[in-house]
Amino acid sequence: MRTMTATEVSRNFASVLDSAEHGETIVITRGGRRLAILAPAPAGNGAALKDFLAAHPVDDSFAEDVLAAREITTDELGATWPDA
Repeated sequence: MRTMTATEVSRNFASVLDSAEHGETIVITRGGRRLAILAPAPAGNGAALKDFLAAHPVDDSFAEDVLAAREITTDELGATWPDA
């Protein structure tokens, strides 16, 4: 884990992003205090979501619940949901 000041990160942003892309975590400081942590984003392709949805099928009454909620919901201006 590398520590950099906010000024250093600002001046070298492209290379800092390259480092994060290659797995490095960077602690960003300002005035000697930890301000943020820049880390690689987790990779995902939707397989976990697909598996979850397959294991937890939608309740048969879900569509009816959504329609009922739309009928009683208005925005701040009093407009109702548009028909889909």
